[in-house]
Amino acid sequence: MQPIPLVDVRAQYEPLIPELEARFRSVLDNAPGLIKGPNFKAFQEEAAAYLGVLKTIGVANGTDALVLVLDAMEIGPGDEVVCPSFTFYATAEAIARRGATPVFADIDPVTLNVDPTDVERRITGRTKAIMPVHLFGRPAPLDELVQLGLPIVEDAAQAWGAQGIATVGVASTFSFFPTKNLFCLGDGGLVACNDEEFAERVRLLAFHGSHDKTRFDLIGYNSRLDELQASFLRLFLEHVDEWNRLRREAVARYAELGLGELCELPEPDAGHVYHMFVCRSPERDRIRAALSDAGIACAVYYATPLHRQPALRFLGAEDGSFPETERASAENFALPLWAGIDAATQERVVDAVRAAAPVMR
Repeated sequence: MQPIPLVDVRAQYEPLIPELEARFRSVLDNAPGLIKGPNFKAFQEEAAAYLGVLKTIGVANGTDALVLVLDAMEIGPGDEVVCPSFTFYATAEAIARRGATPVFADIDPVTLNVDPTDVERRITGRTKAIMPVHLFGRPAPLDELVQLGLPIVEDAAQAWGAQGIATVGVASTFSFFPTKNLFCLGDGGLVACNDEEFAERVRLLAFHGSHDKTRFDLIGYNSRLDELQASFLRLFLEHVDEWNRLRREAVARYAELGLGELCELPEPDAGHVYHMFVCRSPERDRIRAALSDAGIACAVYYATPLHRQPALRFLGAEDGSFPETERASAENFALPLWAGIDAATQERVVDAVRAAAPVMR
C-alpha cells in the first residue's frame, strides 16, 4: 500500500500549480521588484487586514521574527523572558541569541500550552516579557497571561488563522515554513503589531537598520520576505480559511472513527487550527512501531524538551523540574493530517493504532 506521510503539502497546493506558475512568471517579468517588490508590500497589507492588526513586516523566517521583536524591545543581557520548555527550539534560541535568559515554565497537561500559574511563579525583577507559544495551532491563554502585567510576545509560528491571537501582545510572530497552515514554498516569516512606532523599528532592524542603505540608524539584520514567496503567500492566503476548515473536519473524523478509544485526543477548542494533530498515550512507542510497520508516518514532538537540550543545560534546570512537560514529551505523537486528507486514509491510520493500543477504559 502507498505510504502515508505526516503532512502532504503538495496535495494542498497541487490544484493551484497553474496559478503559482503564472505568479512565478509575473515575478520574473518584474526584475526591478525582486527585493521588497509589489507582492512583498501587498502581502503585508493583506496579512494585516486578515489578522486585524495595524502593521505587519515580512521577514526571512519565523526565528528572525522573534529575534527582531526582542531586539526592538531592547531585551538583552541581564533580562529574562519566560517561555515554555515544551516547544520548538527557536522560541528559547531567539531569547538566548539576544543575550537574555530563557526562563522555562511548565505546561497545562490538557492544552499543552504554557501554564499561567507556573509562569507567575517564574517572574522576577529581571523578567522583561512573557513569550507564550500557540502550540500546534491552539491559542495560548492570553487573557490570563496578560493579567500578570508584563509585555507579551506571541510566538504564533504554528497558529495562522487561530481565533483570538495577535490581540494582546507587543507583537506576534509567524512562520511560513512549508508545513504550516499558511505556508510558502521555502522560508518566510512575519511580525504583526498594533504600534506604528514599534513596527517601524522592526522594519528598520530587518533592513540593516536603514531606510535607504545610505544612512544606518541601528545595528540591524538582513531579513526580508522574498518577493516570490510573498506572491505565493498572497494566493495561499485566499485559501487558508478553507484549509483550516478541512483540518478541523479531519480531526472530527478521527474522533468519529473511534481514535479516542485508543489514545488521548486533543481537547476540542473552537479556536484551534491543528497545525499538527498531536495525541497522547503511555503506549506511544508501541503505536509508533505499528504505524511504521503499516507505512504510516508518525512524529514525536519535543522528545527532548528545551530544558534538557545540550545548548541550554547551562540554565541549570534539573530533570523533573517541569513534570507536565516531561510527561508530554514521553507520551505525545502526531498522526497524519492535512487539508483534504480523505476518510480512507484516516481509517488506515486508526486501524494501525488499534493494532497496537489497548482500548482505553
